[in-house]
Amino acid sequence: MKTRKTLVLAVDDNPQNLQFLGKLLSDNGYEVGMGQSGSQALNFVKKNEPDLILLDIMMPEMDGYEVCRRLKANLATRHIPIIFLTAKTDSTDIVKGFDLGGVDYVTKPFNTAELLARIRTHVEIKILRGLLPICSKCKKIRDDEGFWKQVDSYLEEHSEIVFTHGICPDCLTELYGEKDWFRKRK
Repeated sequence: MKTRKTLVLAVDDNPQNLQFLGKLLSDNGYEVGMGQSGSQALNFVKKNEPDLILLDIMMPEMDGYEVCRRLKANLATRHIPIIFLTAKTDSTDIVKGFDLGGVDYVTKPFNTAELLARIRTHVEIKILRGLLPICSKCKKIRDDEGFWKQVDSYLEEHSEIVFTHGICPDCLTELYGEKDWFRKRK
């Protein structure tokens, strides 16, 4: 099964910053979306669901704080991790970013290896967040492409969990309770 690349949305009003981030991310295996304003970021998220957003704070018209506030207020987008990537270094700005729902805060100029490590970490943490459609009868889970899968298959694809299988005592009795060999084993 082919898995899609991780989609990172980079939002910055400075075209040079965007160009640098786009190259850095694509060179490291990420699919990249870009926006130069808060409204572009919100429009992008309506059409595509990024796995993570790198968000500048200081932008004209709508700052990054407002973009974050709107995304976190929306049930459909609140699970998307946001890393603030900004020149604002004051501790009150940093705390405000976390209070609004940001998962991380990186100041410019940044170390590229550190930024990539933070992106990797938050993408891995995000994997099992959000709403998960599950059938109330058979307990299958609907994936992002609309296919229904067994819970164990879905979790193995979206986490680092590896299942071993067995049969619990209740199911063992349900399956084999009428068999002579089963009744005699006690």
